[in-house]
Amino acid sequence: MDPLRAEEIRHAVQLALAEDVGSGDVTTLATVPENAIAKAVMRAREPLVLAGAAFVETAFRELSPDIQMTRAVQDGHRAAADEVLLSVSGPARAILSAERVALNFAQRLSGVATLTSQFVDAVKGTPAQILDTRKTTPGWRRFEKYAVACGGGINHRLGLFDMVLIKDNHLAALKDESPNAVAVAVQCARAKYPGLKVEVEADTLDQVEQAVAAGADIVLLDNMTPIQLRLAVRKCKGAAQTEASGGVSLAGVRAIAETGVDFISVGALTHSARAVDIGLDFES
Repeated sequence: MDPLRAEEIRHAVQLALAEDVGSGDVTTLATVPENAIAKAVMRAREPLVLAGAAFVETAFRELSPDIQMTRAVQDGHRAAADEVLLSVSGPARAILSAERVALNFAQRLSGVATLTSQFVDAVKGTPAQILDTRKTTPGWRRFEKYAVACGGGINHRLGLFDMVLIKDNHLAALKDESPNAVAVAVQCARAKYPGLKVEVEADTLDQVEQAVAAGADIVLLDNMTPIQLRLAVRKCKGAAQTEASGGVSLAGVRAIAETGVDFISVGALTHSARAVDIGLDFES
């Protein structure tokens, strides 16, 4: 995935600030003097992997160019509980009004990075790499995939445009084709998009053999048992890479990795990551 651009970060932050601040932060405007200056620190309240520091900085700077910030650590850092992540100083009104938006980005993206790091740690010592999926928050795909990378995961295809992935429903639409749906689908994909990798989803070992015979680059092994995965890896060895997918949990990912698959795709990295606890504490 291409690096996040400053303009796309800013656009996302502007939308979030418009949603939250609206016509004005009435509490802050009513209670905090215009010339008040404050200092605060953003701190991890639990062990986490940081992601989204640029969103935090952008949120504060959007409300005041006079705000000063210093990162204590960079994205991808494994922070301990109570560790300072960033310090901020400047107009108190701006800090207060941007606080929630800044923390929302940091907590959500760091949650994705933290969960990803747990899966990556769980498969250490095996050849398997952890992949993300397209099961992302609408409009946040590039941000969440960036967070996956911060946690040590690998970005799978960004969308429907950058890789051919022939799934069960595609094959169902070709069920009457000869010699078989897999062979026809791969042949059509190669002819239409010769520069793209072709991956085929296989629910059975017979489909694995068909995908290998058709020349697929990657075979997606969907909801297979560890025994089936080992057999599939043998059938693909030297001919195609393998990706295990379907209901992958943190408790079970090690057993999957030990079957010898090249990749394990985990939808939970983005669709089920818990926002981690990060706080912004004002200093007296």
